[in-house]
Amino acid sequence: MGNNIVTLKANQELLEKIREYYRNDQILDAGQYVLFRAKKGKVVITAYQNTKGKDTKITFSGEGFIYEARRWDKTITISEDIKEDDETLGWFEIDDQIGSDEVGTGDFLGPICVCAAYVKKQDVAYLKRIGVADSKKISDDFIKNITPLLLKKFSYSQVSLTNEKYNELIKRGININEIKARLHNRVLLNLIKKHDVKNVYVDKFVSETRYFSYAARDKEIVRDITFKTKGESRYPSVALASVIARYSFLKKMEALSKKYAAIIPFGASSKVDSFALAFIKKHGIEELRKIAKTDFKNYQRVTKNETEK
Repeated sequence: MGNNIVTLKANQELLEKIREYYRNDQILDAGQYVLFRAKKGKVVITAYQNTKGKDTKITFSGEGFIYEARRWDKTITISEDIKEDDETLGWFEIDDQIGSDEVGTGDFLGPICVCAAYVKKQDVAYLKRIGVADSKKISDDFIKNITPLLLKKFSYSQVSLTNEKYNELIKRGININEIKARLHNRVLLNLIKKHDVKNVYVDKFVSETRYFSYAARDKEIVRDITFKTKGESRYPSVALASVIARYSFLKKMEALSKKYAAIIPFGASSKVDSFALAFIKKHGIEELRKIAKTDFKNYQRVTKNETEK
């Protein structure tokens, strides 16, 4: 864990603010010259006594440490000089690679966002270090905080499909798996043209035969692909693509929420139905169609009364 650490200088006001924030996460083995020590997930936060009349030093260490540190100082970044330890990276393949993933296909409201990302072997440890490795434990808050750093460092291609366009494609008889396959093919093509990479991975959502039959309807197609379910836990490029796709989805949902002056919920639960019913009363069905996937059962439920009139 030697490289997984960053130090933040804090005045008394910031020190107390940080201490209070981690109050319920504090651990007892503080040690000499330590004001307090806390553990948040896999990150250890340690505040050291001020012995020279200067700002207090607070260290953040462990997997995902940079996110916790940037909670208090957005300017903090991390060194590019990271030693790679293949045994601790946790991914199946860490050579230079391109991977893709999508977000939003299970959400009644909001767009579909697909991303492909290029990861060089030398940068895999960087992703592990800042906490991108285990996507199941990555919160939306983490993603919004850390992705701006990732966008500056990594090469990627990201496309989004609005629900208006999605609904139009569905009406034309194009199913969701064809939509996803062609979006994946597009972002993969964009990166393949920039980087000569043999290893290409896609988070599997349909059989290989079906995928290629759908993608082949485009003029160009990326052929040499490895498909795996839960690809983000196997390949760093898919993990990175998943984070960037989610970030794009979150930003677009924020924009929609701002436009309609309401917090638009994710998923397809009864809570989403309740929101949609209130939305129809305020904005009408036509406006709902702009932000909803009309082939979802949610749409049938929330528009049932209106269509029966």
